[in-house]
This record gives sequence, C-alpha cells and structure tokens, in this order.
Amino acid sequence: MNKQLTWHLFALHLNELNFNHENLVEIKVDGKQLCIARVNDKAFACAAKCPHAAASLSSGYVNVQNQIVCPLHRYKFNLENGRNVSGEGYFLKTYPVEEREDGWYVGLY
Repeated sequence: MNKQLTWHLFALHLNELNFNHENLVEIKVDGKQLCIARVNDKAFACAAKCPHAAASLSSGYVNVQNQIVCPLHRYKFNLENGRNVSGEGYFLKTYPVEEREDGWYVGLY
C-alpha cells in the first residue's frame, strides 16, 4: 500500500515562525513534530528528533555545509536527503518543502 503525499500549509511567510538564533524551529503539522531549518531563502523540514538519541534538533545548528547538527553528539545530517554525513550510519527523515504564492507547504505521507 503506497501512502499518498499530502501538502500542508505551515506558514504564510517564513518570518512568522519563531526561529531561534540558529534559524531552527520546531513546529507541529498534522500531528507530526517537525524541525524547520531556514537557510538563506530556502526552508527544509525534517523529523524533530535525532534518530540516534532523540535529542531535539531545533536545539542544534546548521553548519556552513548546510547540514543540521544534533546538539547532543554532534551527528550531522544532509538537510535535503537525511543522510548522516558524519559516518554513524543513521538516517534522518526529511520532508519536501515548497514555497507557493499563498505560503510555505510541507509534504507529509
């Protein structure tokens, strides 16, 4: 059974979200806790918790390679595909994000 991707409006403008000084924020969309990362004029969505030890990724930071870094053990993940790039072998669930005329949407399964 294939799940259908559904799009959910999460913000009219990115500046209405309460991003921390690292440009990360945790939000709830359709019952799922997500971490939204703002990098320049783009937004990325991923699971709110690190797959290793469940630390809140919104308490981490985005490094200069545009990877989200977990605050607990400094594991790094590619924001576009969720690959663990620091070598531990974990996978971070990521979600597609689109900017449309009427706001910012995230695709959930």
